[in-house]
Amino acid sequence: MFDAATFIAGLPHLPGVYRMLGASGEVLYVGKARDLKKRVASYFQKTGHSPRIALMVSQIANIEITVTRSEAEALLLENNLIKSLAPRYNILFRDDKSYPYLMISGHAFPRLAFHRGALDKKNLYFGPYPNAGAVRESIQLLQKVFRLRTCEDSVFMNRTRPCLLHQIKRCSAPCVGLVDEQSYQADVRNAVLFMEGKEDDVREALTRQMHEAAERLEFEQAAVYRDRLQSLSTLQGRQYVDVGKALNADAVACVAERGLACVNLVMVRNGRYLGDKSFFPQHAEGHSPAEVASAFLAQHYAQSPVPPLVIVQEETETEELEALLSELAGHAVQLVNRPTAERRAWLDMAQRNAAHALAQRLREQGTQEQRLAALREALELPETLRRIECFDISHTQGEATVAACVVYDQLGMRPTEYRRYNITGIAPGDDYAAMRSVLSRRYEKVTRGEGVVPDLILIDGGRGQVNAAREVLEDLGLGDVALIGVAKGPERKPGLEELILADGKHSLQLPPDHPGLHLIQQVRDEAHRFAITGHRARRAKARVTSSLEGIAGVGAKRRRQLLERFGGLKGVLAASVEDLAQVKGISRTLAERIYRELH
Repeated sequence: MFDAATFIAGLPHLPGVYRMLGASGEVLYVGKARDLKKRVASYFQKTGHSPRIALMVSQIANIEITVTRSEAEALLLENNLIKSLAPRYNILFRDDKSYPYLMISGHAFPRLAFHRGALDKKNLYFGPYPNAGAVRESIQLLQKVFRLRTCEDSVFMNRTRPCLLHQIKRCSAPCVGLVDEQSYQADVRNAVLFMEGKEDDVREALTRQMHEAAERLEFEQAAVYRDRLQSLSTLQGRQYVDVGKALNADAVACVAERGLACVNLVMVRNGRYLGDKSFFPQHAEGHSPAEVASAFLAQHYAQSPVPPLVIVQEETETEELEALLSELAGHAVQLVNRPTAERRAWLDMAQRNAAHALAQRLREQGTQEQRLAALREALELPETLRRIECFDISHTQGEATVAACVVYDQLGMRPTEYRRYNITGIAPGDDYAAMRSVLSRRYEKVTRGEGVVPDLILIDGGRGQVNAAREVLEDLGLGDVALIGVAKGPERKPGLEELILADGKHSLQLPPDHPGLHLIQQVRDEAHRFAITGHRARRAKARVTSSLEGIAGVGAKRRRQLLERFGGLKGVLAASVEDLAQVKGISRTLAERIYRELH
């Protein structure tokens, strides 16, 4: 048993990080402290802990400490350990996706594009944006004013006539020479100035160009500049927020209710509101909104760009976080917890967004709880039913068979736990063998203690698939796990599904409006979507590469050159021998061989 008094007696009055460990050595909680002795002692001396913290303290078998030079250093170490260890009792924010950017490519005729991932110095990037929709909306709005292309370089190089975007006045068609490079670059410069918050410069340039065109009696061109000025005014009205100031800031607010917490992030770049994003942390029960917001700031900005100004709630302690964020960003970061004027408006907006998102999540949670309870009652399943895993098989006449597993847990889908399996070594179209294969691969790891046993397994299929699944589970010693097959009803109409029980003989049909059936449909449809998406990707890859891979002398580099030069396999198929021979590294002899093999 852990001797807290003896351990605390030996602790120093120094800043550092402590790790609370369970009986098996797992990390329960990671925390930082200005004074390690006082902070750790508080867990064992104070009363009135929340039930969650009280349960954690009862499970402590050991505590490890790391002394740091400062509290800011302790905060940084704490954040890194939380990210790597994901302790059970820490507030955790999980968002594996990087933030998207709007990109202007480093091309003679640059393109507007959506970008996510590493940044290339050759291109210009604006953002980050809170979500993909905000980037795409900005691209559409910029197209209306500046008419920059959005097509891939391979498409741009092979166009012979303007596309539809030119017809609807969203692109100046540089691909077919309807605008010269100098004029196009002028539009690019204006777009860059606009994205940098220099709207007045853009307006002056467009006004000057309009007057110059009118003086040359080029009234149609003058009308084009006039329309762009009008579109610019509309764009300003929709997105501009702080006239005369290139404000770069984030506003962060947290709202908590009924054991759930929501953090909303409002992003402003170059004086322009880019949008907001809501986050729902794990293990936030019993923590104040200020504590949750502080945890968000430390974890979120460890992997995301930090603006020079972050606006936070009044209760948030800023000194330590400022030091941490400044170190992470490589520049001074100011945290303001008593904002005024427009800064107050941004924080109020974040608070309203958080409250709205939380209310919606609570409503959804209530609905999901009703569905889960109804499903337990209808199928006579235990009250402990929480985790559901659903399997589906997708193929096209036996080609590129893919099995998918999706997970429902804690009243919602868990995309990070989804898995796809490429099925090989079976007769084409044998769904029963495919089901045996995926279940064996999935649950062999579970029997070795590497995964979680679900409370219910759903199979998208009829009696044959259920019988195959039951055999696998029994062989693995998991025969007591609840198993249900979801067979499509007459004419595959939703609401008419037949639920096949584990014995493969008996079945059940719930009413179309039954909440439990709605939950099954939700999980089944997600499994189908995930499976068919994986199948289509695998099939497309096989069809694109197989035609060229079998040709002697055409390796990976030459395949890439051919596909880029002609815009895909369809373009390669349409190319003549002479066209093929113009590609770098392709001789006349090889071009004739490629043409002969493809035709």
